[in-house]
Amino acid sequence: MTEDHTVIRHHSCRNRHCPTCQGVNKEIWVDQRKIDILNAPYFHVVFTMPKQLLGVIYHNQKILYDLIYKAVVETLMELSADKKYLGARIGFFFVLHTWRQNLHYHPHIHTVVLAGGLTKQNQWKSTSQKFFIPIKVLSKKFCGKYLYYLRQYYQENQLEFYKDLEEYKEPKQFQKLIDECYKLDWYSYTKPTFGGPLPVMKYIGRYTHRIAISNQRIISVDNDTVTIGVKDYKDSNKKKQVTLKTIEFIRRFLMHVLPRGFIKIRHYGLLANRNRKTKLVICRRLRRSPVYKPQFEGLTNIGILSILLGKDVTLCPGCKKTHLTVCKSEDSS
Repeated sequence: MTEDHTVIRHHSCRNRHCPTCQGVNKEIWVDQRKIDILNAPYFHVVFTMPKQLLGVIYHNQKILYDLIYKAVVETLMELSADKKYLGARIGFFFVLHTWRQNLHYHPHIHTVVLAGGLTKQNQWKSTSQKFFIPIKVLSKKFCGKYLYYLRQYYQENQLEFYKDLEEYKEPKQFQKLIDECYKLDWYSYTKPTFGGPLPVMKYIGRYTHRIAISNQRIISVDNDTVTIGVKDYKDSNKKKQVTLKTIEFIRRFLMHVLPRGFIKIRHYGLLANRNRKTKLVICRRLRRSPVYKPQFEGLTNIGILSILLGKDVTLCPGCKKTHLTVCKSEDSS
C-alpha cells in the first residue's frame, strides 16, 4: 500500500459458526471429497425430529445429537442389508442442521446415500430411480431406534432436565413422553437422485458448511432490532422479512452453536475412512469410476481464494502493481 491508500483484509477467525469464514472451507471440503465419488446415482435423505423431543434434545445436545447419528446409521445399514430392499452394504455421509429459516430450533439430518451397494460377494448391486427403502418403513425404524436408546439413556441417568422439563425426572412422565412419540409419524423424506457424480458434492456442499444464518440474509441492523430475510415454505417459498429484537436474534443464533469438539460431518459404510482403500476401491473398479484429482491440493488458503475469485487477492487494488504481504503475528504469551 501507499501513504494515501489503505487496504483492510479481514483474517479468518476459523470458527465454524462464523457467517464469514466458511466459504473457503466449504470449497476445500468439496474439492477433497471428489476423490471418493463413484460413478453412481445418489439420494438425498432427510431425517427430522418431532417437536415433542426438542426441549429434551436441546438440554442434552452432545449425547442426543450423537444419538441422531447413531439411529440413522443403524436404520440405513440394517434396512439396506435386508434383501427385501437391497441386500448390500451401502455408503453414505451426513451432516446435522439445527435451525429453520427463522432461526427456531429444528434439529435434522441431511444424508447423501449411494443408490446401490456392495454385496457379500463383492458385486455391485444397483437400485431403481426410486429410493430403495419405503419412507414409512424408514421413518418407523428410525423412530424405534431413537426412542429405544433414549429410554436406555434415561434409565442410566445420562439425561438432564431443566426448568419446564423437570417433570420428566418422574419416570411416569418420561414414559408418557416416550409413548406419545411412538404414536407419531416421524417426518422423513427423500429427494430425487442427482444428475451425475460431480453435482453430488457441489449440491451437498451447500449443507456441510452452512450455518444458522449468513451475512447475506441479514437485511438491516439498528440499536434495537435485526431484520433478516426468510423463505416461507408454507407459502410457496415466498421471500419475506422477519424483524427481531437484538437480544432475541442473539438468543436464536446461539441455540445453533454446536458443542465443542462435536463432529458435524460423518461418513459410514463404503464411504467410511477404514473402507476407502479397500471396499471403495472395489466399487470404483466395478462402477468404472474416473479418478478426480483435488484442484486445491498443496495450495494455501490465499491461493485457493484467488482461484475462486478469479483474481490475485494479494495484488493491491490501488496501484495494481504491489503485492500485499501477509504477516503472521507472533505469539506474545
